[in-house]
Amino acid sequence: MAKFLLRAVFAAFGLWVASRIVPGVTVVDTGALILAALLLGVVNAIVRPVVTILTLPLTIITLGLFLLLVNAAMVGLVAWLIPGFRVDGLIAGILVAIVTGVASWLGGLALRDDRK
Repeated sequence: MAKFLLRAVFAAFGLWVASRIVPGVTVVDTGALILAALLLGVVNAIVRPVVTILTLPLTIITLGLFLLLVNAAMVGLVAWLIPGFRVDGLIAGILVAIVTGVASWLGGLALRDDRK
């Protein structure tokens, strides 16, 4: 549970950075940011694998680039569910997915367990 919360902190940081540098992304307050990060973690854990499997042929044909659209759709779903978090358009969603993905990746590197 602690790792999930730490990953949510990195996702919240990524969403905050995206709200600052990506035009069309609005976060009203810190509560909406934290709630969006937690919900994004849940959506990425539950909904994203199902959508990824359902769109596997399209992902293979596009050599994985379709996953950017899947990630943008997950961000759009979170934006649709959280009133204080808004993403305007597909390009903004893709850019938010990229920024949040990089922040989460860096967070995963920081949380990596070297005991293996």
